[in-house]
Amino acid sequence: MDGAPTIFLMNGKTRFFICLLGLLAAFLLIAGCTGAAPTAGDGDTVKVHYTGTLSNGTTFDSSAGGEPFEFTLGTGQVITGFNNAVLGMAVGEEKTVTIPVEEAYGYYDEDLILVVPREMVPDEIAVVGTSLYQPRGTIIHVDDEVVMIDQNHRLVGEELTFTITLVEIL
Repeated sequence: MDGAPTIFLMNGKTRFFICLLGLLAAFLLIAGCTGAAPTAGDGDTVKVHYTGTLSNGTTFDSSAGGEPFEFTLGTGQVITGFNNAVLGMAVGEEKTVTIPVEEAYGYYDEDLILVVPREMVPDEIAVVGTSLYQPRGTIIHVDDEVVMIDQNHRLVGEELTFTITLVEIL
């Protein structure tokens, strides 16, 4: 067997083991399992499912039962703590993180109370508790002279907990 390939010169167990390794390598290559799964990084557009809860356990927002939430990492579209939680996640990974006030909506800021002349706000809107979109905020006081609009986010001062599942990296 001078010109025979090396595999024919091996005993049966060795040939079987080498063939088995070859099949395993081919399977891994076909299945795409040859390396670590890609992870989400700055600039990636991702889709996630999430549930957000307050420290008392109350759910304040969730994508459950709906479409996943899509955003681009590192662009300021979401609060810092949420962005940082998704960084490094792999598709299908789930994690629960607690985001401190500083990385969520911050602390209450008195400077975000907007005072406008009463005549600039229509009667049907000038009601305490009304949420506004322009300017964004909630009316907190109305009298004959002024309307006060609180522009702090409704979750200001809250530590937030999110359970996040990375659905897709686009």
